[in-house]
Amino acid sequence: MENLTNIFKEKKLKLTPQRIAVYTYLKSTTEHPSAETIYKALQDLYPTMSLATVYKALKTLVEVGLVQEINVGEGNFRYDGNICPHPHIQCLSCGKVDDIPDVCFSNLNDEIKPHTNYKVLANQVYFYGLCESCNE
Repeated sequence: MENLTNIFKEKKLKLTPQRIAVYTYLKSTTEHPSAETIYKALQDLYPTMSLATVYKALKTLVEVGLVQEINVGEGNFRYDGNICPHPHIQCLSCGKVDDIPDVCFSNLNDEIKPHTNYKVLANQVYFYGLCESCNE
């Protein structure tokens, strides 16, 4: 939480209870929820918080680098509290999204440099398949 406070002070942004709640929720789950899922999960604790507030909090958390926005091609974004570069896998049947554990792509940007004239700033790697439940 101290890191969160320091980053917001450094960026001269207000650390609101809503931003803290959204960040805490994302850090507490390995799921990759949508803004709507986060909103519903926090509704009991923050009944006056709107879906628009959740979207604004997520936008700010992504901008300051505390949360990762992922798009697995389903028309809306999901969010991940794990900001270490890592791949995701999505079930093509039920839509579930998981991290692929023990695989880190922190060196991928450097490995790509000799193959492009672009200045590579970031990467996202997605895999698609069937989860264990849907595969049965």
